[in-house]
Amino acid sequence: MTARLSLYQKAENELYKMDSSVKTKFYDFCHQFRLDPDHPSLDLKPLKGDGRIFRAKIDRSYRALLARAGVGADGVHQWLIVAVRHRKDVYEELTVAINRITGEIEFVDLGVVGQSVLQRAGLQLTPAHDEHTAPAESTPVPVVTPQPAALAEPLLVGCTPEDLRRLGVADALISPALAVTTDEEFDQLIAGAPRLTAEVLTGLGSGMSVDEVEREITQPASTELEPGFENDMAAALSRTAVTTVDDDIRNVLAEGDFRAWKVYLHPTQRKIVERNYSGPGRVSGGPGTGKTIVALHRVARLAAALPPGHGKPILLTTYTKNLTADLRSRLTSLMDPVLLGRVDIKHIDQLAQSVLNENTAPGAQRSLISDDRALDVLREVLFEHDEQRWDAEFLFDEWEQIVLGQSLGTRQDYFKARRAGMGRALNRPERAIVWKLLEQFALRLNGMSRETWAQAAERAARYEMERARKIQTRADLKADIGGGDLAHLDDNSSAMRYLRHRYRHIVVDEAQDLSPAHWKMLRAMVASGPDDLFIASDTHQRIYDRQVTLSTVGINIRGGRSSKLTLSYRTTQEILDQAAKVVRGGTYDDLDDGTDTLDGYHSLLHGPAPEYVACADWTDEITQLAEALKQWRADITQPTEDGTVRDPSGTMAVCVADGDMAGRVAADLETKHGITTATLTKDGPQGGGEVHIGTMHRFKGLEYQKLAVIGASDGILPRTAVVEKYETADPKRYERELKKSRNQLFVATTRARDALRISWHGKPSPFLPL
Repeated sequence: MTARLSLYQKAENELYKMDSSVKTKFYDFCHQFRLDPDHPSLDLKPLKGDGRIFRAKIDRSYRALLARAGVGADGVHQWLIVAVRHRKDVYEELTVAINRITGEIEFVDLGVVGQSVLQRAGLQLTPAHDEHTAPAESTPVPVVTPQPAALAEPLLVGCTPEDLRRLGVADALISPALAVTTDEEFDQLIAGAPRLTAEVLTGLGSGMSVDEVEREITQPASTELEPGFENDMAAALSRTAVTTVDDDIRNVLAEGDFRAWKVYLHPTQRKIVERNYSGPGRVSGGPGTGKTIVALHRVARLAAALPPGHGKPILLTTYTKNLTADLRSRLTSLMDPVLLGRVDIKHIDQLAQSVLNENTAPGAQRSLISDDRALDVLREVLFEHDEQRWDAEFLFDEWEQIVLGQSLGTRQDYFKARRAGMGRALNRPERAIVWKLLEQFALRLNGMSRETWAQAAERAARYEMERARKIQTRADLKADIGGGDLAHLDDNSSAMRYLRHRYRHIVVDEAQDLSPAHWKMLRAMVASGPDDLFIASDTHQRIYDRQVTLSTVGINIRGGRSSKLTLSYRTTQEILDQAAKVVRGGTYDDLDDGTDTLDGYHSLLHGPAPEYVACADWTDEITQLAEALKQWRADITQPTEDGTVRDPSGTMAVCVADGDMAGRVAADLETKHGITTATLTKDGPQGGGEVHIGTMHRFKGLEYQKLAVIGASDGILPRTAVVEKYETADPKRYERELKKSRNQLFVATTRARDALRISWHGKPSPFLPL
């Protein structure tokens, strides 16, 4: 009798951490089990406590714990490996159940619960000894005796068993959860709990009420279940995050636990991915909550549902080139190459350029000019007109945000335009002067055959909007005549007859940084309808001054098509607590008329508190940084049980405020302290050094095990020039610039997974939560 094996998420995580010799024996075990689960060498037997759990021998010391999951449509018996344990850690009280909220299979091991908690809960563990193996030496199992009332009050004193059951806590963990009296016990319980139980308990432990947890954690994860679901293991297996055990499992485990982060979907995330939207949908959430993972899985789901063909009807886009490369790499691990070939993966400016190239005659193309160079051109215009009332930065912002952002083509349009949030008010005579200066600026660029990125995006948007208008006009005409042939109306060209929207589905990651022109272009590229646009965003991470209200560019997210993720899978709670203080007190939009907050944002991970280091001067700051990096390197390269030494390259990073500082840090670390570096660029890390160095902008979308932010001084965050220039002259612009600096620091601090170190010399930045 053959069998099909699947690997439970927690079992996969356990295997990552085991000695390579155990992994090798596990591969052999899986091969033998798939061929014949009843083979005598496996010694497959049910545990006495839960008839759903069987234990089988991997070798003399290790056991696989499995749950029978029914028979597949092909008649093959399905088994789920729920854990890999040393034989001394196998107890009769291990249980498998189907969660009443998510419908997923959950494995509960009371062995992770502290003995004191078990005693207070009236529970006892019984070792499950093998018949053919002598009992392992282990710590005697405590005998439960009546205990006096605990002096300490339970942490969840306000909760009842009925509350926890309603919230989705695993039945076997309800009594222990209500018996916990210390933070250490609580953390130990959460670490070993199934995913939903861990999230619920974390929420309650952080001060959320039962109603808040039910609304923000339980309800988003809930699934409609048929009567009798608790006995249908086969159906539950289809709802459970598992890895199919086949010959590729060797490669899966070799990748380490980052693979799990790349492909795992929590029930809350899976519901967002699998939902059918009647129009544009959006997911928001703080750093590390899995917005990008959801977006990638969304692409994979949409691609799998495409009809046969060879085109690329799905667009995956984001703001920068290096983020696009990362998305492509991660999507490759999720999708079949054939389906991946039907996804167009481009960053937003690359997309705009492709539109312009298609619509521009050979030789008439304009080359792109950087914003810094464009500002120099604008300063030349101001100098030539002897204009001193406005500086170049103000006019450039006015041009990008108002003129290009609203596609204003005439002076009269500009007179009527709303300038909400722009700070300094302009009367009609002032608008006339500003328009004249900006007109001269645009003519100067045109004479140079140059244009800015914002100009290119606005032109591309106009081309796409005109294309969409033609498509709609043709569709309206066809509807009027009852679907007849319109070849005679197609401008004597067959091209019009076959004109269609470029894409069927568009998925946007890091959406908060796109400009109005970008959104107009995207809206025109896909027909309005089911699953047309899917947007992942977090306005707390907006590091460019682009305010967009999606409804004003034709993207209406209605009818509950917006979801929010609050659980971070990347960063420890200690780091999140400090990072949240950086942006606390600010008001953040939700890309529309509502507001966004970090309420409920939390993590199940714990680690050391961020380190704040005051330094005497720049030399002292670099010296202390070098010492910290060397200690981190020693920690990372500590040999594992099997003698493996990890390569520290790419696990540590240093984040700075600007490019000049990045160069100084790299030079000082290499020449004075012998630490090799690699510089983060738009094309990714350049150089083979072990420590990555880059600006806060470059760290967007990245993550590192250990990260240092240096130069976090007042005068750098925020810049002294910003304070002097805008604090009194333009208070609204000043507030916008401060928020942008805060957001940059927030992005930087949340790139750290395990360790965060922030240093400064002189006066610390007022944004630091000191």
